[in-house]
Amino acid sequence: MDSLQDTALAGLSPRAVIEGLPVGVALLGPGLTLAAMNPCLEALTGFSWQRAAGLPCGGVIRSSLCHRGCPAAKVLEQGVRCQGTGNLINRAREVVPVRITASPLLDSAGRITGILETVEDLSRVAAAVPAADGGLDGLVGVSPALRKVADLLPAVAQTDSSVLLTGETGTGKDLLALMIHRMSPRANAPFVKVNCGALPEGLLETELFGHVRGAFTGAVADKPGRFSLAEGGTVYLTEIGDLHPPLQVKLLTFLDDKEVFPVGGTRSVKSDVRVIAATHRDLEAMVAGGVFRADLLYRLNIVRIHVPLLRDREGDVRLLLRHFLDLYAQKFNRDIPGFSPEAEALLKTYPFPGNVRELKNIVEYSTSICPGGEIQLGHLPEYLALHRESPLPARREPPGLGAAPVPPPRSRAGESWSVIERDLIVESLVACRGNRSEAARRLGWGRATLWRKMKLHGL
Repeated sequence: MDSLQDTALAGLSPRAVIEGLPVGVALLGPGLTLAAMNPCLEALTGFSWQRAAGLPCGGVIRSSLCHRGCPAAKVLEQGVRCQGTGNLINRAREVVPVRITASPLLDSAGRITGILETVEDLSRVAAAVPAADGGLDGLVGVSPALRKVADLLPAVAQTDSSVLLTGETGTGKDLLALMIHRMSPRANAPFVKVNCGALPEGLLETELFGHVRGAFTGAVADKPGRFSLAEGGTVYLTEIGDLHPPLQVKLLTFLDDKEVFPVGGTRSVKSDVRVIAATHRDLEAMVAGGVFRADLLYRLNIVRIHVPLLRDREGDVRLLLRHFLDLYAQKFNRDIPGFSPEAEALLKTYPFPGNVRELKNIVEYSTSICPGGEIQLGHLPEYLALHRESPLPARREPPGLGAAPVPPPRSRAGESWSVIERDLIVESLVACRGNRSEAARRLGWGRATLWRKMKLHGL
């Protein structure tokens, strides 16, 4: 106890130092007895400090980790910070999921004089996931389809298994990957996102695995890759279906051995990271077509979570409209109470081929041009008017084929070319879920040409 007292600031008692911290904190003596605990930990365990003073840690912080991998005991053995996740049983016999982190307190000679232990309540995080008013990091909805996904997250987050997120573009795969990381024992370590389709093969390899000095022209110094930068955390590989075959082999090697081989290097580097991958493609079909490795799919597919389409989330459109309207009304300083009945009715019948991302973009656009009052039909993007006049059937994307095909042209006799061209642009954008590059390719134009014609037609 005396050695712990010496660690206090400006003569304050150990309890005074930790009292105001917003997380459960305990100071342990070398014998793992309680030297101090703060009010947050009292509330979490149900034990008052007067009752707990001097008791063994395991008698107050009654965690499943006490019997398998106690972080505090590991600190005494290894001399470094240790962490674990398990369940705590409080005095009311309630089971609370917690993350416990223990760090050594050292004297001037480097000897361990005590242990600082933090206890984080994870039940608040888990309870926030399916909330209808925004939930964790903006996951909004109460539909059975979304709740099924939300219920998986706490359990998946506590493992280190690879996760494969599947679903159409715009469904929220990026958000779910970040939520899994933040709910996991790796939450305090980096979350590094890599888009596998955004860079050519050579650049992507150095981004992922790094390179050594002299590996190629311009490599004047060693550069760590994303796997090294994410040490202890999570690497999120989005668009994994676009990963080049040679890099598929290197990724497979990493998943098997947890070792990174920098470009130009002769030695491997150990890396402790979790891998989450995401794709909108049908990887099984790509395996059958010989463009994706079957063994890599097996390694990524340990835990698979399919993110539902927005049109399959019954009742969530209304909640999302309200959520994003509140967000952008505050951002743009607009006094907008809601949508007019006509505008809301149109949005409720629209199939949202771009899913949540498209809905979010629609609300942002409408809020930015609406001067105040309710959002009317005229404040919605113009391409929605085409849906109102001639609703397109809700189309599902064929697995692995990218965007849905443009529907065959109908008879346009008597219509001007300007009207026909405008409708073709709108139909292509809808079919490609707003992806301008893909829409331009399908129309046989360059992206700049599509942009110019969209501006010409007021789109």
